[in-house]
Amino acid sequence: MFEYFPGNYIWNLGVVATLNSGGAIDEVDRACRPIRDLARQGSDVGTNEFMASWRRVADQIEEQAADAEKAGHFRTAGQKYLRAAAYLCQAERMLGNSSPDRVPTYRHLLELMTKSIELIDPATTRVEIPFEGGSLPAYLTNASRDGEPVPTMIMWNGLDSTKEHMYTSGWPAEMAARGISVLQVDCPGSGEALRLRGLTSRVESEDWATAIVDWLETRSDVRHDRIGLVGWSLGGYYVPRAAAFEKRLALAVAWGANHDWGEVQRKRLAREGENPVPHYWEHVLWVWGETDIPTFIAKAERINLNGVVSQITCPLLITHGTNDRQINFDYARQSYDQAVNATLRLFTPEEGATEHCGLDHLPHVAAYTADWIEDTLTELGA
Repeated sequence: MFEYFPGNYIWNLGVVATLNSGGAIDEVDRACRPIRDLARQGSDVGTNEFMASWRRVADQIEEQAADAEKAGHFRTAGQKYLRAAAYLCQAERMLGNSSPDRVPTYRHLLELMTKSIELIDPATTRVEIPFEGGSLPAYLTNASRDGEPVPTMIMWNGLDSTKEHMYTSGWPAEMAARGISVLQVDCPGSGEALRLRGLTSRVESEDWATAIVDWLETRSDVRHDRIGLVGWSLGGYYVPRAAAFEKRLALAVAWGANHDWGEVQRKRLAREGENPVPHYWEHVLWVWGETDIPTFIAKAERINLNGVVSQITCPLLITHGTNDRQINFDYARQSYDQAVNATLRLFTPEEGATEHCGLDHLPHVAAYTADWIEDTLTELGA
């Protein structure tokens, strides 16, 4: 992995994720250069300064976008709004949830995303999916032309990502170019659902899977028999869990395995492996709606796929990097060994995409996943 900040895994992962999701290397360098010395003090120290440095660059790009928009250069404006949002999106996830900057920053990046989508991406719209008396916010990147029904992939976050991370990765647009729509959902415990609506996560991810499939089945531009589900990071638990119990799903992808996330938490208490974000335990308690670590650890005992993955009947893809420093690739083998209809793809250091979710070479794992989905839909008769 490219390591801008030697020894600071979490900040480095944020840099490569940004560069692999539309970030410009000059802009990322200008955001990172002032905080290089601070990075040596560890991931938790200096996250406010990280936010401030990245915000300065994002603000400059936003100003350029506004000038371009006033001049009628709408594609330039839309592209710049998108990069500004991407930088804020990455910096926001570094903050602790108690930071007073977190929610205002997230609200602002939502505004930038909206401006960008309106200017340059007519295929994408913001939608709301009814869920338990409220709704889940999502972006739908629609591959349908003239309203014809097309296959659709539901896409889910992990522990610390948002639908904006999914959108800026470029993967939904790539799938739409292949004739497959992508519904990018902030589920309970992630993104806007957590930050602005207070929806926390739960073991039973099939609850929101069912609500999402119900909503998709109301749309005439969706092939109801070709709805798939993909999720990265902790989505590697959420997706197989949902696919085991929501039988309307035609295929599923664990973009990074997470067979026994509860065990991973016990190891993190023992300081084994890397954390995904600074202020880790504060973040975890926020996501899961708990107030203390012992209560959370007791709940986490249930966050595993033993006896679950074997109930998945649709085709399942499991991808994982052999140098994933957060989730050991042995967990990918556990899911694969217990599955009945699965493909396992491990990525090596020689080819790249070997870190967590392939963030060190996101286009490589993204292309493999897209190809597998295409091939599987063909086999299913899409």
